[in-house]
Amino acid sequence: MTSLPTAQIQNPLTQRIRPDVQAMHAYVVQDSTGMVKLDAMENPHRLSPDLQAALGQRLGAVALNRYPAGRINDLRRALADHTGLPAGYDLMLGNGSDELISLLALACAMPAASGLPKAYVLAPVPGFVMYAMSAQLQGLDFCGVPLTADFELDMPAMLAAIAQHQPAITYLAYPNNPTANLWGDEAMEAVIRAAGEVGGLVVIDEAYQPFAAKSYLDRLTRHPHVLLLRTLSKFGLAGIRLGYLLGPQALIAQIDKVRPPYNVSVLNCEAALFALEHQKVFEAQALDIRAQRAHIFESLTQLPQVHAYPSEANMLLVRVPDAQKTFDGMAARGVLVKNVSKMHPLLTQCLRLTVGTAEENHLMLTALEASL
Repeated sequence: MTSLPTAQIQNPLTQRIRPDVQAMHAYVVQDSTGMVKLDAMENPHRLSPDLQAALGQRLGAVALNRYPAGRINDLRRALADHTGLPAGYDLMLGNGSDELISLLALACAMPAASGLPKAYVLAPVPGFVMYAMSAQLQGLDFCGVPLTADFELDMPAMLAAIAQHQPAITYLAYPNNPTANLWGDEAMEAVIRAAGEVGGLVVIDEAYQPFAAKSYLDRLTRHPHVLLLRTLSKFGLAGIRLGYLLGPQALIAQIDKVRPPYNVSVLNCEAALFALEHQKVFEAQALDIRAQRAHIFESLTQLPQVHAYPSEANMLLVRVPDAQKTFDGMAARGVLVKNVSKMHPLLTQCLRLTVGTAEENHLMLTALEASL
């Protein structure tokens, strides 16, 4: 009897899993064992031994036998102070900004019984993959509007898509991932106004704000339908998974209804409070990363086969003659970056390089040049 290949055998245990989920590709985290890890836009700096010891002592005193309680509100107040939260605005916490993106989709998904059309999420592409993935998982449609060839917002296309689909949520990553650029003010305001005119929300995703020359925070109160999404991951705490969403109190109160209880652990909360108390340390790290970014960009301009795009984040997008060959060559030399060349046609032959320490960046540039 001939056996079927494993992929062709219908597993009865998965028959109740949604067909679209079965057809999806899982979010893959690259194996970085033994590598110089420059693929995930992480802060390369660790805490000093003194701060590590102080944090360890503090976490050791946390009541792990209790659910998160009042300390969460302490963190909310600390983040409000950190951001300079405007009067009449509030914030909610998420297990990373990924969870908040998912909760936004959940809050805006219209059930079939409502009689209303299926809601849309709209975003420029290429962009952060979780906008589309969260929309699909929560039952919304996703419309990706391609950027221009130089990775700017295609304003006519964005406005046409908003008029056609009347999206419940429009995402504007500021700076964008993986292109690392800030959108022009005129284009952003046009998109924000258009989304508001069709009754939609706009989420300005400022995950990379610590490395950018501008923020939308000082303009947030211009539009009551605009929310600001941030994370402590790029602040320097990717491992604790903590994001936060800022917006008008009435709007945040509605979205907060779909948040799972106790979604932020006591350990995450205490580590975040500790970091905010030592924010000057993290500000100094961000300054170093920005200086290293400038050094990398200047070095890349000396490589005639490489086109580097200007960056306002802790990453640089580069176009090379053969992205897969260069990626493989760098990996063979112990340096892991991200091959984004198949994410979108606009990214053909592109790699994304995370900014690391001076030593890591030297190793990365050496490996890149040798692998072209």
